[in-house]
Amino acid sequence: MNQQNNRSGGQQQIQAPLYEALLAYRERKDASFHVPGHKDGEAVRQSEGRYGSAAGYPLARMMELDVTEITGTDDLHHPEGAILEAQRLAAAVFGAEETFFLVGGSTAGNLAMILSACSAPGDVLLVQRNVHKSVIHGLMLAGARAVFLAPRLDPASGLATIPSEATVREALARYPGAKGLLVTHPNYYGMGASLAPLAKLCAASGVPLLVDEAHGAHYGLHPALPASAHGQGASAVVQSTHKMLGALTMGAMLHVQGGLLDRTLLRQRLAMVQSSSPSYPIMASLDLCRCQLASSGPAYFESALATADKLRRGIRELSRFGLLAPEPGASGADAAYAIQDPFKVVIYDAAGIWSGYQLQTLLEAAGCVPEMSDERYVVLALGPGSRLQDANRLLKALKELSKDDVSTWNIANKEVQASLKQADKGNKPGAELEPVSSPVRFSLRPIAAGNIESVPLSDCAGRLAAEMVVPYPPGIPILYPGERISEQRSLQLHQLRDSQAKCQGVKDVTLSTIQVIIKDIEESREFLVERS
Repeated sequence: MNQQNNRSGGQQQIQAPLYEALLAYRERKDASFHVPGHKDGEAVRQSEGRYGSAAGYPLARMMELDVTEITGTDDLHHPEGAILEAQRLAAAVFGAEETFFLVGGSTAGNLAMILSACSAPGDVLLVQRNVHKSVIHGLMLAGARAVFLAPRLDPASGLATIPSEATVREALARYPGAKGLLVTHPNYYGMGASLAPLAKLCAASGVPLLVDEAHGAHYGLHPALPASAHGQGASAVVQSTHKMLGALTMGAMLHVQGGLLDRTLLRQRLAMVQSSSPSYPIMASLDLCRCQLASSGPAYFESALATADKLRRGIRELSRFGLLAPEPGASGADAAYAIQDPFKVVIYDAAGIWSGYQLQTLLEAAGCVPEMSDERYVVLALGPGSRLQDANRLLKALKELSKDDVSTWNIANKEVQASLKQADKGNKPGAELEPVSSPVRFSLRPIAAGNIESVPLSDCAGRLAAEMVVPYPPGIPILYPGERISEQRSLQLHQLRDSQAKCQGVKDVTLSTIQVIIKDIEESREFLVERS
């Protein structure tokens, strides 16, 4: 589906029905005898004498639009007015048959997709292994059996993208009863490959292609941007509008098309996983973002694209730093990395001295805050609000760092370089995986405390993990409970510990130890997940 030619609504598209309904509510100045308790910001205004006359003003103004389901503001879970119209206009702009607003970020969309596709405990879902933690949580909630598919690896960077066409074909053949395929595209680094072959395979098998496109809300909206997942035939696509477009944090959308996903069930699942008191400012920001896109068209992105191009050209002039990009001619069906989001600029220290974590710290000291870093790379996320002056500030900081004389580094820094080489070996989340796993059953049953022990990280290889290890960002679990810890995973855990990376889900935040299932319990399968 070509989104550029699928925008309808005409004059309506330059309106923002939900946002305008909230403005009308504010102008009426009705007496509030309904929630929320701040009463259109009055509770904050009453505190101004304590904190200064201007202290609470911006928040109080925002609260004037923070309403609930009253006459004229509609109901997210049963939309009939402004919200229904706002979602319809969004579907037209983004090229979907139907769009749902999400106030719990892409997490809510991922949970709803999985709970809709896997409607009965034990259902099989084909899942790309390196997915966001919300996908693992969705599998647990659904009581699903996941068949994990190994992602493809970009040989140059060692980073993972979507599974290959051959892997998906094999999985569909081995598990004809699978309820769908879920993949992540693009990855956190803006890397990707064509989804069209996977969409064709899924359609031929009569199962939905579900895509976590959290970092691709802008895809398909400008000729210089990659095609969106639903533009390539996906059945359901989750996008974090707040990440790469202009919505408030937690504002996201779920786009649906075709008949392979039960939309009636999807609506019910969305009502389960989203608040019954959704944020109207978040929903209004989604409506307003769509209005800006429709009003400006491709011009909405021109300034930011020029800024990103300027930044890339400047980085290429600095021999000290490398820039992640697809290999020339990497566009074939077998290419793991053929697409790069122009708004994700990924850099690394070509001298091999600084890890990504160290480089991020140096940039932050210069007043430039990256999106994330790992053992090797630093991800710089741009967007419609990116300014040329900010790109110039970053280039100035990189030029200053380039002056560092590598030859003056003492012998201790050779240990850092050795550590980076080890990180390259460990930063391959699909290298040790079988292309198509046997089914792994998930449930909400916790592992009994008496079945768990903590062991030093040096002794974890070969053991079954009893906790989830989630470096954050990007929020992709290295391990889930019940998964066997490979030598490669052990190596990656050591690197995360040495880099003092932040990890969620672990009991020992220093990663000196890790929780595993007691060996005597392994054979009894009395833990959270099990091989079917």
